[in-house]
Amino acid sequence: MPTRRAVAEPAGRRPGRPRSEQSRRAVLRATSQLINEVGLRAMTTDEIASRSGVSKATIYKWWPTKYAVAVEAFLSQMDAQSADPDTGSAREDFRRTLRGLMRFYRSKNGRAYAQLVGEAQFDPRIGKELREHLIGSRRQVMLAILKRGVERGELSPDIDAEVVIDLIFGPAMYRLVAGHAPLNNASADAIVDTAMRALAR
Repeated sequence: MPTRRAVAEPAGRRPGRPRSEQSRRAVLRATSQLINEVGLRAMTTDEIASRSGVSKATIYKWWPTKYAVAVEAFLSQMDAQSADPDTGSAREDFRRTLRGLMRFYRSKNGRAYAQLVGEAQFDPRIGKELREHLIGSRRQVMLAILKRGVERGELSPDIDAEVVIDLIFGPAMYRLVAGHAPLNNASADAIVDTAMRALAR
């Protein structure tokens, strides 16, 4: 029977000179605006610099490509929409987190995020950015929820954490890409309820 995997350390920050938080927010805000206005592919680093008031050279000190900036902008949006609620109930934590993720996916930024996932299939650098600085960070939130649920006796300890995360949160990405089913609160609740019936201790 699979055993529960240990929770990994959160994805580390990129090395280099500390960033001005005000400048960082300006760059991420400008990036989000441009993604919605002109699209991910058409957006340029020059446009990000012009709109944010942060020099192109400084942006490249902090992010290797425009896609890396986009990844962090998406992560900022996901954190706002789908933070760890820590309600004291694994079911409720999963439900709220999945609802927030679906809310992000059905927004304009969510559609742009789907484009970024598509780009990652052809550019390994984008895939690396996604895994290390966005997907990895979100999975840490999910692992924390799972760990608390096991410790409280709500969830069986004899589960594979990575599989559980895919089981609960994978359908949201599938629906985003395939567009075959809604990304709404009712869908999120149904997915969590179904998964919890299999995972409950």
